[in-house]
This record gives sequence, structure tokens and C-alpha cells, in this order.
Amino acid sequence: MREKTSSREPSGPDPDHLAITALVYISGDTELMSRFLSMTGLDPSDLRAAAADPRFLLAVLDFLMSDDITLVGFAAAEGINPEAVTRAHHRLRRSVDPAADMY
Repeated sequence: MREKTSSREPSGPDPDHLAITALVYISGDTELMSRFLSMTGLDPSDLRAAAADPRFLLAVLDFLMSDDITLVGFAAAEGINPEAVTRAHHRLRRSVDPAADMY
């Protein structure tokens, strides 16, 4: 996936799509997936249903951003700048909690 810019998406990739892509990336690494499942308390069979929840997608990006090596590895694999993930995280956080900008 390449970072796309348009008049509708000035801040980079769609946050929901990026979070789903990140989940696929995480699931491709046994150690990362184990840590992620441990953090969320979910079972692998719950992931598909959870992915419809924007709060879960935010948790995916939170997990990705919690470790620089994971973040940089994901960004490199997707051919994007790690800052695109940060921007997507910020946009998703605002959509989940509009008051988040007040903090």
C-alpha cells in the first residue's frame, strides 16, 4: 500500500484501512500476534468481528505504535513513512473520541 493523497485525504491513508493492514501485518508474526492477543484479551476467532469496531482498530494502531521497531517494520513493509501511521492514529482517535483533541 502506498500513501495516497487527494483533496479528500490530505492526511494520508484511511485510518481504518491502515489499521486492518496493520492487523494483517501483526498476524503474520507469531510473537507479535501473541503479544497483541495477550494485550487485548481476545481469542484469534474474535478478531474478524472485532475489526468492525473503530475502538478495536484504534487498539491495533496503539499496539503498533507502542514499539518503534514494530512501527518502523510495518511502515517499511507498506512503503509508507512511520509518521503516516501516527497521523492515521490521531485521525482514528478523533473519530472514536471527538473530545480527544481537548487533552
